Amino acid sequence: MDYPANDARPLMMHIDLNSCFASVEQQANRLLRGVPVGVAANVSPGGCVISPSKEMKVRGVKIGRVRDALAVIPEARIIPSDPDKYFYIHKRFAELFREYSPQVVPLSIDEAVINFSGTLGLHQKDVVVIGREIKQRMTEEIGDWLTCNVGIGTNRFLAKLAAGLHKPDGLDVITHENLREVYSGLDLLDLSGINVRNKVRLVLAGLYTPLDFLDAPVWKLWKGVFGSVAGYQWYLRLRGWEVDDASYKRRSYGQQYAMHHFTKDQQDLSRIMMKLCEKMGRRLRRSENFATGIDVACGFDDRTWWHQTKKTGNTMYATVDLHTAAMALLTSRPPKKVTHLSVTCYGLSPVSSLPLSLFDTDLEARMRMADALDACNNRYGEYAVHPARMFGTTEEVVKRVPFHATTDTLSEIYNEDELELSPV
Repeated sequence: MDYPANDARPLMMHIDLNSCFASVEQQANRLLRGVPVGVAANVSPGGCVISPSKEMKVRGVKIGRVRDALAVIPEARIIPSDPDKYFYIHKRFAELFREYSPQVVPLSIDEAVINFSGTLGLHQKDVVVIGREIKQRMTEEIGDWLTCNVGIGTNRFLAKLAAGLHKPDGLDVITHENLREVYSGLDLLDLSGINVRNKVRLVLAGLYTPLDFLDAPVWKLWKGVFGSVAGYQWYLRLRGWEVDDASYKRRSYGQQYAMHHFTKDQQDLSRIMMKLCEKMGRRLRRSENFATGIDVACGFDDRTWWHQTKKTGNTMYATVDLHTAAMALLTSRPPKKVTHLSVTCYGLSPVSSLPLSLFDTDLEARMRMADALDACNNRYGEYAVHPARMFGTTEEVVKRVPFHATTDTLSEIYNEDELELSPV
């Protein structure tokens, strides 16, 4: 069946903060304003600039090695990332967006989608007017150095595409009326979700431009290009129909860490593993689930990898349970220096599914203790109370900002009771 372009009123808004980390640093420090600034997780020459300021981007510097950025702009200021600042700004943004619609989906630390379906009656304003108002309020109420791009469309895909048309500080709308005009000025790689491999597939099928992609029949995309239902989804997505609002049940939680110092000492690895399990356990407990399986992986200094997984069948809820299971696997690793360490718990089930017992059990006591410790840390700060084995790990497994954050990772910095994010 052929579908025309969606001619409904565009009620999906994508908001993208420009040069998020660098702009927030410039907002916090006036001496950095107008100066090329690069935020890096590691400021050494081999580190990576994860957020170049608008001043750096104008001069051709994007995400990349610190040494490469300084080769182009020797006077650039390279500063370490400060996740607390960025999560605070994210929280302020989310609070502002929720004043306009309860349907706010955070896509990452600097991006969010607002669905205005059924809420425009609250404001009696056009979506474009609301977009301009949000941009103005962000500048006036959150930070005068912060700017954002706003894109509006009939689905998430077109809204995101519109948000990237005129950076920085743009506002664009894509509807069925200008859809072909917008596509005519883009490359296939400009479409969110199309990578180099997808482009090769499209080109081999004779689809060289977004307009070719748009005009391709659904059977060709399904059978000839993607070989799956993804072709049908792209057929609808390109025409402004929503196919990306599905939510999926979480199947696992995990943490990983690149070691600052390579080691094969069991005690060192146990301390770091405890902190990884504490972070992972906090997320697991916040979801009100327990795990029954554990997975551990290591990278070594000879660039080899080791991996082992086990479905324990035990109920793992408290940090100590996760750590015990993880270390049982880690002891069987090869005797080499570890450079990377990761742990994942899986086999999730809701805590409510556990059978009630007439008398207290050790498991129930550990679960209550874990909940009590989480409550203390929620109130008094992360790691205010922590396992003794984590002592001395202040500089290990430090807080980082994920590039594609989900609800649980964004809410790690503040309590969900304070700001309840919409599910992704």
